[in-house]
Amino acid sequence: MQLIRGQHNLRPSHRGCVATIGNFDGVHLGHQAVFAALGEKARQYGVPSTVILFEPQPMEFFRPDQAPARLTRLREKLIHIRACGIDRVLLLEFNQHLASQEAEDFIENVLVKGLGIHYLYVGDDFRFGRERRGNFSLLKEKGEALGFSVASMDTVCHADCRISSTRIRTALEVGDFDVAQACLGRPYQICGRVGHGNRRGRTIGFPTLNINLHRRVSPLTGVFAVRVQGLAEQDLPGVANIGTRPTVDGEGRPLLEVHLFDFDEQVYGCQVGVTFVSRIREERKFPSFDDLKQQILQDAADARRILA
Repeated sequence: MQLIRGQHNLRPSHRGCVATIGNFDGVHLGHQAVFAALGEKARQYGVPSTVILFEPQPMEFFRPDQAPARLTRLREKLIHIRACGIDRVLLLEFNQHLASQEAEDFIENVLVKGLGIHYLYVGDDFRFGRERRGNFSLLKEKGEALGFSVASMDTVCHADCRISSTRIRTALEVGDFDVAQACLGRPYQICGRVGHGNRRGRTIGFPTLNINLHRRVSPLTGVFAVRVQGLAEQDLPGVANIGTRPTVDGEGRPLLEVHLFDFDEQVYGCQVGVTFVSRIREERKFPSFDDLKQQILQDAADARRILA
C-alpha cells in the first residue's frame, strides 16, 4: 500500500482512482465493508483504490478538548487499512488552510485535478469544506458535472444496531469486549513501542512494559487481563493498567503499563500489540504505595485466573 503524505505529493501517476473519505477510526466491520466495495469498484474501473484520511481528525482540530477517544492511532489505522487490500492512502493534514477551503475547491483541486477520481464512496451525512457547507448532495451535483460517480456507504449492523466507532467506544468504556470484538471483527488491541518508565514496578516485583498511547484521551481506563503479541511466538499473558497513575505521580496523559507473567526480558524499543481480554477494575488512588502493591498482587491473581 502506498502512503501519499499531503496534496503537494500527488503526481500525475496518481490520477485515476476510486476513493472514499473518512476518519475510519477503529477500521471496524462497517469500514471494512466499504473498503471491500471500493476494491470491487477499483477492479471494475481498472484503477487503484484510494482512502483519503485527515490527520489530525477534524474534531481534534476544531475542539481538541471534546474530541472522542481514538480507537486507533494513525499507525494502527494504516496497518488495518493495508490488511483490507487498499492500494493507496492520501493523508491530508487537517489545518486552518484545509478547514477554510471552500467545498467546491476541495472537490476540484483534490478529487478531480489531484486524484482524477472516477467513483467516490462517502457517508450520506458526510460534511466538508468551510463551515461544513459541503455535503452528499453537492458531491452528487459536482460529480455529474465533472465526470465522477458518488454513492453512499451501506450501514452494517450487529444485533440489530448500527456498527459505529461511537458504539465501540461505549462498549470499551464498560468493559464489554465481546461487543467491541463483534463490531471490529477482531479483539480490541492497542499497539505501541515499549519505552522506559520510572522502574518503580521492579522494586515490588512487578516490572512493566511502558507503552505511550499517543492519544490525548484513552478509550480504556482501568486494570485488565491482557495478552501481548510481538515478543514471542505465542501470546504472553499479563495484567495491564491504563490511566494516569494517581497513587504514584498522577501524570496528565494516560499511559499503558503491562506486567507480563513469568517474563523478565529487556524489550525496550520493541513494537508490541496488547489485546484486552477482560476488565478487572477501575483505576483508583490508594492511601499508600504498600496498599497499591497489595492490590496489584490481587489484580495479577485475578488476571491469571481469567486467562487460564
